[in-house]
Parts: sequence; structure tokens; C-alpha cells
Amino acid sequence: MATTPKTPPDLGSLKIDDSRRVKKAGSTARSLIVPAVILGVAVLATGAFFAFRDERPVVETAVASQAASDRPALLNASGYVTPRRRATVAAKITGRVTGVYFDEGMHVQAGQVLATLDDSDARRALDSAKADRNATAAGLEDLQVQLRNAEIELHRAQELKAAGVQSQEALDNARTAADSLKAKIDLTKVQVTAADARIQEAQQGVDNCTIRAPFEGIVVSKDAQIGEMVSPVSAGGGFTRTGIATIVDMNSNEIEVDVNEAYIARVQPGQPVTAVLDAYPDWKIPSKVRTVIPTADREKATVKVRISFLKLDPRILPDMGVKVTFFGDEPKLASGTPAAVALIPQGAVRDDGGRKIVFLLKGDHVERRAISVAGSSGTDAQILAGVIPGDVVVVSGPPNLKDGEAVQTKK
Repeated sequence: MATTPKTPPDLGSLKIDDSRRVKKAGSTARSLIVPAVILGVAVLATGAFFAFRDERPVVETAVASQAASDRPALLNASGYVTPRRRATVAAKITGRVTGVYFDEGMHVQAGQVLATLDDSDARRALDSAKADRNATAAGLEDLQVQLRNAEIELHRAQELKAAGVQSQEALDNARTAADSLKAKIDLTKVQVTAADARIQEAQQGVDNCTIRAPFEGIVVSKDAQIGEMVSPVSAGGGFTRTGIATIVDMNSNEIEVDVNEAYIARVQPGQPVTAVLDAYPDWKIPSKVRTVIPTADREKATVKVRISFLKLDPRILPDMGVKVTFFGDEPKLASGTPAAVALIPQGAVRDDGGRKIVFLLKGDHVERRAISVAGSSGTDAQILAGVIPGDVVVVSGPPNLKDGEAVQTKK
């Protein structure tokens, strides 16, 4: 019987059609892209939510200027900007500088460490004082143990004496021993107190090796370096420093001028003054007389007058030259109202229930301020009260600004 030959397997039938492969791959890609797109949109939406939630409103600001004044100028004088609080910080003891932690122009807080001195000797003295106190305290413990034993002996002697077994002399000796230990304990306690005082004295010596800022201010002079000797008094033929740093409280800046004694009668405390710094000749700074020093300089025939700035500015620096003009009484308008003191753009004035207000920029926040408006001068509003020259007012911004709201200025 003839055998039918077997047909070899058709391997071509196992081949996947290219069109089906592409379709399936495309379907898989779409199944991966769609979740990715959804996730991306969700991330963007979340980021936009937090970005818009934390975004601060943008405002445009302007600086209030000084209103033109028709007040009569009574007197002109020149002088310098001087701080009321300026201190040359020095060490209380003589020592070698081991650390300097400031530089010129640095803002320091009250109590901030400026420099340190070599405190090795002071610390040894402190350790010695503590050791003496500990030794005395240990002796006190020993005396208290002896006292407890002496009181037991005294109690026993009293009972034996009452029973007629022991003599009066033995009782007296036991009482004397107990009283003596009590006296020694009292003396030792006083010695411990004295030792504590010596520890405090030694600790003060260690603390004196740390120089701190006496008040908040700006360092304007660096007078010592690491390795130099400093002393509260001049010594060593001029090779020993007497100061560490000079600190100025910029918030205490004022003007000091010398007025000829022939015209001092024209100057009164509280009198309005306009100051012009030599460094900024176009900047008129509103000020007022703070005090007239009640003494005259016989050599120059002048009287010293101190003038306060109505509003301080970072541009005002100590020892700057300044020219001042003293004015007479503030004139009255025809209606009897005072003259305007400041000019601001009319767009900065807002109406709040019939009251005129403005928003002042204080750091990165706004502050609501009620004002009194005298009238207008071109595009500016004349302000009687509520705003002084130098204040920063919000000219444009959201209509729903609130007092204390954080804002950002338009760049």
C-alpha cells in the first residue's frame, strides 16, 4: 500500500499581517497617551490653582510730594545730619581679639555678638571658683553628718543624766559638741554663699570677653581685627585699640545747625523747616525744629538748633551736609482752612461711603488711611491731612483692596 507523503507545515500561516500589527500598536499607544494627557492636565490645573491662589494683586504706586508753600522764609542755615544715638562699642577689659562677626554697613540687633576676646584666663578663674565652691559644699555635707551623730549623743546623755547614771559634765560636753557643729555648719553655708559670689564674679569676667551691640543699628566703622589688643583705655603707646565698632541708629538721624545768635529769636520749637541735602539738591525734605540748645558758643556767636525729619529715608546718612530754611506761620486760605501739605495723583484718592481714603504702601502690604482733600492742582490732589510728603500711595489697583492686604508693585 502506497504511503501518502506528509505535507510540511505552512509556516507562512503563522505570520501576522502588517496592517493588523500597526493597528494593534496604534491602539496600545493611544491607551498609554490618554492617561498621560489626563495626568498632565491635572498637574497643570493643580499648579495653576495654587499659583492663582497665592498671587498677590498688582498695584501701581507714586510718592507724595510736598505742596507748594507761600510761607515766608525767615532764616537760612547750614549744618550736618547727626544721629542722636551713635556709640563706639569697646571692651570692658583689656584682651586680644579672637573673633570679629560684623562688617561695615551690617545691620545688627540689640545684644548681637560683635566680637570675642581671648577668655582662657577668665575661664580658668571660673573653673577655680567652681572647684572652691564644690569643696566647701562637700565639707558642709560632712559637718551635717557629724551633727546628726552629735544630736544622737546629746539625746543619749540627756536620758542617762535623767536616770542618774551619767554626770552633768558629760551632758554639757555632748551639748557643746552639737552646738559647735551647728556653728560650723552656719559658717560653711556663708562660705558657700561667698563661693557662689566668686563664681558670679568669674562668670562676669568670661562674659566681658564677648562684646555685644548695645542697640539696634548700622555698623559704620570697623575698628579692630582678629589678633589685635583692645582696651577700654588707651595704652601701649597707641598700639592698643580702644574701640571695636561704631554703631549708628539710623532712626535717630536729625539735623544740627548753628544759628547766629542775632537771629535765634526767629527760631521756635515745632517751627516748620525745609531741608535740602547737598547730595540731593532737588529733594526738599519736610522737617521741624525739635529743640534749641539753651547755650551759646561765645567764639562763634551761634546757638545750636536740632531739627527732626518728618519722615526718615534710607538716603539720609550721618554727617551729610544739609541746608535748611526756617519758615514762619502757615498761611490760611481765603476760607480759613490750612494750606495743603502734600500732593498726590488724583487716581490715588478713593471714595468709601462718602469719605476720602487712600492706600499707603507699607513694605509689601497696604494700609488704609483716611485723608482730607483741599482741592486739585492739575492732575494732583491737594492733601490737608492723612498723607505727608514721602508717603507711597497706591495710584491704581484692584477696586476691592483691603487694609493690610499683601500686594506686589507694578514693575
